Amino acid sequence: MPKLRLEQAPAATLPLRFLLAMPCWGIAGGVLLLIDGAAPLHSRWHPATLALVHAWALGVLGNAMFGSLLQFLPVAVGAELRWRRSAPWLHATFNLGVLLLVAGLHAGAHRLLSAAGVLLPLAFLWLAAMTLPGLFVATGERLLRAGIAAALGYGVAAALAGGALALLIAGRQPWPAAAVDAHAAFGVLGWMVLLLAAVGRVTMPMFQATGSVPARAQATWLGVVALALPLAAAWHLAHGADGVLPWVVALGGATFALAAAWLQWPVPVARRNPLYRQWRLGLIALLLAAVALLAGRGPLAAALALGVGLPLLVGAMLLEIVPFIAWIGLRHQIRRGVQIPGVQRLLPDVHKRRVLLAQAAAAPLLVAAVCWPQPWLARLAGLAQVGAWAVHGHAAWGALRAAHGFARRVEKPV
Repeated sequence: MPKLRLEQAPAATLPLRFLLAMPCWGIAGGVLLLIDGAAPLHSRWHPATLALVHAWALGVLGNAMFGSLLQFLPVAVGAELRWRRSAPWLHATFNLGVLLLVAGLHAGAHRLLSAAGVLLPLAFLWLAAMTLPGLFVATGERLLRAGIAAALGYGVAAALAGGALALLIAGRQPWPAAAVDAHAAFGVLGWMVLLLAAVGRVTMPMFQATGSVPARAQATWLGVVALALPLAAAWHLAHGADGVLPWVVALGGATFALAAAWLQWPVPVARRNPLYRQWRLGLIALLLAAVALLAGRGPLAAALALGVGLPLLVGAMLLEIVPFIAWIGLRHQIRRGVQIPGVQRLLPDVHKRRVLLAQAAAAPLLVAAVCWPQPWLARLAGLAQVGAWAVHGHAAWGALRAAHGFARRVEKPV
């Protein structure tokens, strides 16, 4: 496990802008379900469906991954961030792009889609420009750096493809379904799963007391996925809808989930904290999503992966990262000689268990609404999503409030 470089941590506001936007977009996704009812659950091509999927994929998961990378790379990899002062503008560009895309897809507003088709690829290129130069010149942890670089490359590719599709829709031009499939495959497997697998090599032993996948096995998996994904996408585009691309995505995601679950298995019961249990639920959801994808149940696979599995994984990590950032801030702020509270005291497990229970209650309602798309059930699932993400956001803000309250008490004159 690499040595943490706490002195290289960026200013807390840099990653927190993105991380705290994640639960806000989760609530927005629940509100969309409350507004639209079962409409987004009947067809993958319904405007409400496209809006909801991108609220999850970009608003929830995109913000979490942008913020996590901007914190993780300097501290765990030793990769210097370029243009740190531009981070507020990157946050504004990305989230404005997501807002315009979701609103444009939902309302069929072509001008909004045109703007989103420019802003979102720009945000991903901006992130790559901030991170890749430092990643390439960093030393050590070659497998970790290779996995993150590959994920960033696929993230940029997915954003460019998505931007082109948004511009086609805005120009009322036909857009091939095969191109949408390739865009989704690059985004989910290439960007999200590859990044989780790379970062998990550090975070799973650190936070869950697991072992690590043997380096050769993980390098082989990374190489196979990185090569198979573009080849399968090219075949899919050339031959139309076929089974090659879904098999690559399903097997790549399922292999990651099985490997992570295998690493969790030996962890003693006494050390199975809320993070462990939330990851276990998320990994099960990813495995079920792979099965649904191979069975031709695309909407169910999307709900299990983008609405349940991946949000559980990255949301659980957010509840470790936010108090860790707050703790680093206290180390820099509080004078020497004063004992500062540990990370676990800033966000105790009892609050994480509440998040776990709220998410575990919301997940089956969402799956049930996809399987039986009734308006009342869809709105109940939306209400549960709003509640679960509100609990999640309250817990994250609670860690920051605890750190701020401690700092005020220490600095208050006697």
